[in-house]
Amino acid sequence: SLGAVVLLLALLVLLRGPRFFEDIFRPAPAPAEGWYTVVRVVDGDTLVVAPNPNPASREGDRIRLIGVDTPESVAPDRPVERFGKEADEFTRRLAEGRRVRLVFDPAQTQDRYGRTLAYVYLEDGTFLNAEIIRQGYGFAYTRFPFAYLEEFRALEREARDARRGLWGEP
Repeated sequence: SLGAVVLLLALLVLLRGPRFFEDIFRPAPAPAEGWYTVVRVVDGDTLVVAPNPNPASREGDRIRLIGVDTPESVAPDRPVERFGKEADEFTRRLAEGRRVRLVFDPAQTQDRYGRTLAYVYLEDGTFLNAEIIRQGYGFAYTRFPFAYLEEFRALEREARDARRGLWGEP
């Protein structure tokens, strides 16, 4: 009955104190920026890190690099795209087993698959998202706005003009 629900709520408020309603309506915590270890490279633009920076996300330990898209190599419903394996290997060579710093864009912390979106920096300061595009292993992913959109577009033009990576001869 309604009386029982009201009584239960009153009891919970008494037990938990005034923060009871704050706890119920508090948004999920933002992912934690900082240093992580790349446990595995899933493909050219997705990493698995430890510890999990975003437990609130379904796949928070999977980091999708913001602003970069590499040819598909592991999508179960699509064939391996041209230069997909090379892009995977490039990212693996730079990041797998290494410590990286994750930085998040407050405007977009998670993609539709539950992966945490991040800018990734290697210990030597290399900006991994940008380096993939600069070396021709990926495209500037401009479908959604992000802080480095214009810089990434310029890096892609530079790689195309220099015929690096996937912009080279087939």
